[in-house]
Amino acid sequence: MTIAPVRQVVRVKATPPRAFALFTQEIGRWWPKGRTIGAQPHADIVMEPQPGGRWFERSADGAETDWGRVLDWNPPGRLLLAWHLNATFKFDPDFHTEVEILFAPAEGGTTEVTLEHRNLERFGASAADVAAKLGGGWPTMLGHYAEHVATN
Repeated sequence: MTIAPVRQVVRVKATPPRAFALFTQEIGRWWPKGRTIGAQPHADIVMEPQPGGRWFERSADGAETDWGRVLDWNPPGRLLLAWHLNATFKFDPDFHTEVEILFAPAEGGTTEVTLEHRNLERFGASAADVAAKLGGGWPTMLGHYAEHVATN
């Protein structure tokens, strides 16, 4: 079974280096509180800036909850993440799908940001349901990101 990737495109008023930095270094500021998998709302979300780096959230009490790993860190054009959240959105180090984010220069000093979440068939019997959730969730998250870029 093949499930189509979830793909979302947003244009932000920033250069690719700035758009990449705001996406990766400030994700904890634009990702909505209470929309993560940790036991408590996040105080920060961290992407360690190198292949093999962790991608995780940290709560105010210091508890860390992993989301995945950085597969490719290539500023300002490409970020590739391993999403280690299974069909119930629990961390599973033996499971992963991929989230690729591309930052391409566009006219007027803007950047086209393309997010593709792929390999969704790996969710097995739950793949269609998870794809539908991600298909609704990623546009919302990129909307928050675009608002953050516009105000920072």
